[in-house]
Amino acid sequence: MSDQGGSRLDGRAGDITAALSRSAGDMTDFLREIVRIPSFDSQIGEVGGLIAERMRSLGFDEVRFDDMGNVLGRAGDGPVSIVFDSHIDTVGIGDRSQWDWDPLEGKVEDGILYARGACDEKGSTPPMVYAISTLKELGLLDGLTLYYFGNMEEWCDGIACHALVEHEGIKPDYVVIGEPTTMALYRGHRGRVEVTATFAGKSAHAAMPQLGDNPLYRAARFLEGVETLGDTFADDPFLGKGTVAATDLAVDTPSVNAVPDSCQIYLDRRVTVGETPDIVLEQLRRLPEAQTAEIQIPTWDEPSYTGFVFPVEKVFPAWALAPDHPYLSAARSAYTSAYGSEPRIGKWSFSTNGIYWAGKAGIPSLGFGPGDERFAHTTLDQIPLDDVVRSATFYALLPLAVTGRL
Repeated sequence: MSDQGGSRLDGRAGDITAALSRSAGDMTDFLREIVRIPSFDSQIGEVGGLIAERMRSLGFDEVRFDDMGNVLGRAGDGPVSIVFDSHIDTVGIGDRSQWDWDPLEGKVEDGILYARGACDEKGSTPPMVYAISTLKELGLLDGLTLYYFGNMEEWCDGIACHALVEHEGIKPDYVVIGEPTTMALYRGHRGRVEVTATFAGKSAHAAMPQLGDNPLYRAARFLEGVETLGDTFADDPFLGKGTVAATDLAVDTPSVNAVPDSCQIYLDRRVTVGETPDIVLEQLRRLPEAQTAEIQIPTWDEPSYTGFVFPVEKVFPAWALAPDHPYLSAARSAYTSAYGSEPRIGKWSFSTNGIYWAGKAGIPSLGFGPGDERFAHTTLDQIPLDDVVRSATFYALLPLAVTGRL
């Protein structure tokens, strides 16, 4: 970037920081409002409506729900488009007795908000929304189209953005994912292929098992083979090694006093760079008893809360933005301008919508968000409120860095 471009922004950077500072209380209050609204099982209509109302009040150029029921706000109409991705559904509460406070009302203690969804991932919504509105307010959207995309992700990773691109026809040039990164820049994570192995059997009375064919025994021998697979998986110096976990076993049986008719095992196969669905299936099909099973990748085809159905195979590719990619360079520049230091570069342990944005669609993507992924899905779900506010500065400066104005 030229020195001249940097100096032009220097004057505006102070305006951006000042405007966002004035909105600090609004951001934290907004977060308290959206965590109070339950959005389990991808029922995001109510919380999406509140976010839509806030974007309209802040002067977004367009605010609407897509057919799946995700909320979308747009500001600007320039040739370079960036999606700010924040999923606004959450996992459930679980056993309420395990919480020391109301998980929806939450509590603030020592500057930290404790509430379901605070970390994963409602905490990135207020700073994203206010960063976009601040750029619009200050007249800094030349050449840019910015989207806030509040979506359902816990339901099925990547399905919301898949539909946004292929059904709604909105394909951005860049994406920033607001999943928690402890204010570091994340450039990828492992992917996942979900697999079912179904063993057919023959039912018989448990008092006369020799008259049947018990699929559980064949499934057990298959599982022993699954447990030995780990050493054969590919490794990657950045993303790490593939893994596999058997996560569910279900039987179809007329009675607990009968040999089952069938047995199905569910496998969560985490994949690293270069591990394809065909490789995953081939590895499993070589195991003992695999020839007696139907091994396949299931399809997600559940309707969303609006009734919209978008069938996808449960394949979630690994992805990693190259360390020398221009988008990461722009993000580094935005981070340094925002905070006066070099960013830490990392990766997520879990999966995000990046499996579609980068893994399937090939769109340059990175992650940045307040909060620590260790607290996701736990009864200690939490987020530092100062980081919620501070993250808005990076979100505001990133589009300017991408367009060479930083």
